[in-house]
Amino acid sequence: MFDSLPSYQPARVARSRTGDVHSLAANESPDAPLADIVAAVTAAADTMNRYPDFGAADLVARLSRMHGVFEDQVALGAGSVALVQMLFQAVADPGAEVLYAWRSFELYPVLADLAGLRSVRVPLVADCHDLPAMADRVTEHTRLVLVCNPNNPTGTLLDGEELRAFVDRVPEHCLIVVDEAYHEYVRRPAARSAISLVGERPNLVVLRTFSKAYGLAGLRVGYLIGAPHVVTQLRKACLPYSLSTVAQAAASSALENRERLMARTDRTAAERTRVRRTLTAAGWQVAPSETNFLWLRTGESSAALGEWCAEHGVAVRVFPGEGVRVSLGSPLDNDAFLASVAAWRAAGGTSVADG
Repeated sequence: MFDSLPSYQPARVARSRTGDVHSLAANESPDAPLADIVAAVTAAADTMNRYPDFGAADLVARLSRMHGVFEDQVALGAGSVALVQMLFQAVADPGAEVLYAWRSFELYPVLADLAGLRSVRVPLVADCHDLPAMADRVTEHTRLVLVCNPNNPTGTLLDGEELRAFVDRVPEHCLIVVDEAYHEYVRRPAARSAISLVGERPNLVVLRTFSKAYGLAGLRVGYLIGAPHVVTQLRKACLPYSLSTVAQAAASSALENRERLMARTDRTAAERTRVRRTLTAAGWQVAPSETNFLWLRTGESSAALGEWCAEHGVAVRVFPGEGVRVSLGSPLDNDAFLASVAAWRAAGGTSVADG
């Protein structure tokens, strides 16, 4: 029964001619964990013979305080993707549809298929969500609308008022899910989180993750902010003890050290500006990004460029026929990528999508 289902394909490992490998394919933090977080993990490991706190009370309390919401508005999962899966399963009635922009996060269609939902994909316009077109596609069969903001893999950000207008157009029978996995990297002055709209719309939920800016990708911690009735239902559907004691301890320590971790995102944002300016000056088509990655529109050259980068020790995420997504790593990592694409151009490779 699973033969026809698509599967998630992780990025290929780079093969360096020099022995150096720069992992810029998975949007991970390039920084080592803070010593305080490592200490919290080590201490938590001493209790691995015991079950974790079922409700993750300490972590829920910290998140509710940080976001100014009640504790019954916070749900936790083993990464935000686990929460997406639970949301899909919760709305998967016969004939139900899920609506999202495309291209967006690769796992949306995979998880929709697994839940038995029909995917309705609305094309991006200039690498951005076309919210009016998405609102027009909502029908009586639409049970859930996903908005990835900033969008993965293009990095583009929706305006707050534009998002509010969209939310107002979606009927109450339809759950609106705003995936803000990369919100901590947003630097646009007027930008705001959709969490500010949760109190106005009971059918709106917002997803966040500890995998990116907090640097806990290997421990799988995500959370959702929404109306109490949605959170209550999600908590019922959550796999018991899915958030380990170690993961809970690491996430709580990360929140205690949030100021230091957010300073790291400032450095990433500075590198984002530097790398994008270098690329655009050289003629590459690079979407404006508010994330920890950049999207290069390379069209039919994408696969060949990805292969070239891998051979030069730089792993990037390739979307054949569309583009290449490169994560922002350390300055050394980023310089290695810039050198590899400069060498590609020097060898006759194209930098434009229609080349």
